[in-house]
Amino acid sequence: MGRKVFVVGVGMTKFEKPGSKDWDYPAMAKESGTKALADAGIGFDQIEQAAVGYCYGDSTAGERAVYELGITGIPIYNVNNNCATGATALFMAKQFVEGGLCECALALGFEKMEKGSLGTKYTDRTVPLDKHFALMVELRGFQSAPPAAQLFGNAGREYAEKYGAKPEHFARIGWKNHKHSVNNPYSQFQDEYTLDEILNAKMVYEPMTKLQCCPTSDGSGAAIVASEAFVRKHGLQDKAVEIIGMSMVTDLPSSFDERSCIKLVGYDMTAKAAQNVYEQSGKGPEDVDVVELHDCFSANEMITYEGLGLAKPGEAYKLVADDAFTYGGKVVVNPSGGLISKGHPLGATGLAQCAELNWQLRGLSAKRQVPGAKIALQHNLGLGGAAVVAMYRRADLS
Repeated sequence: MGRKVFVVGVGMTKFEKPGSKDWDYPAMAKESGTKALADAGIGFDQIEQAAVGYCYGDSTAGERAVYELGITGIPIYNVNNNCATGATALFMAKQFVEGGLCECALALGFEKMEKGSLGTKYTDRTVPLDKHFALMVELRGFQSAPPAAQLFGNAGREYAEKYGAKPEHFARIGWKNHKHSVNNPYSQFQDEYTLDEILNAKMVYEPMTKLQCCPTSDGSGAAIVASEAFVRKHGLQDKAVEIIGMSMVTDLPSSFDERSCIKLVGYDMTAKAAQNVYEQSGKGPEDVDVVELHDCFSANEMITYEGLGLAKPGEAYKLVADDAFTYGGKVVVNPSGGLISKGHPLGATGLAQCAELNWQLRGLSAKRQVPGAKIALQHNLGLGGAAVVAMYRRADLS
């Protein structure tokens, strides 16, 4: 480990349904980046390097986005790591500071998406998820449903068969996250549903109905990270949040060798990244007060509870039934509404998670505030694949 790294400013746009608002990615980036700079109380001229994440866009869109904040000649890196893109950009920015390459760096992510489920853009070359889909088809076949929903839905089916979880257990996750989003002005959806409405919504891929699946979204998020020397020099101690552990893990042999749909969608990546973070921070899952995890589908939130160590193997669905992962329970998971309700602009998601957790630790989350939140955990997942896990605490730089 190198130097300590602190988040000193965060910002994001409201997430929107694609095409519902007349804006483009430079405007999205300008809004989130300007908010992050204002939160930190610094100018763009203090940023020495930037990592900018997006999945859908031409080369150097990262530069074009950041130019809305200023044109200063700094290195700007374009990042694309599927749904883990935002947290990957943050991981890079942290490494710039941690390694002594700079004192202050910007991580920014955005996405301008098309309506409907995700599809393949380039049909004349190897599909990056070909190994994943080949194994899934071998294990479970292929049906006329969105491919991503099948990958995660099959993990949910395997979990249910192995441990006895019922459709209502998965539906309770959707119910919880939609309920949480009512208090988040940045959320794409802010509607509360009954459990029956979640269960009886249009089936996308069993056990997951439409209200248990994340939508496509437009939006942007940003975070500014800095060294302790920078924090002290600019008097940012009162808003600094320390990244006390962060790890990115890509697919392991077990993703394919163990012939498990749960392993195929990143369970072991998540578990290894989490273990790395617990070792780095000296904290464990029992110390965590608030979590933003990658609930692209309710099935993934279910298995991720166990991957992160928030539940023992086979116990997550029982804790879900006991409301352990909401206010008044064991730990509050996805107070923002998560991907299911807040939305999922791929390049922005990891940075929106970072923003939410920083607001929680700083006591700025208004009606969705987790009382007494001191330790926060982030999980951002991309198939093909990468899992990024981070742990934060309010800095003590008095």
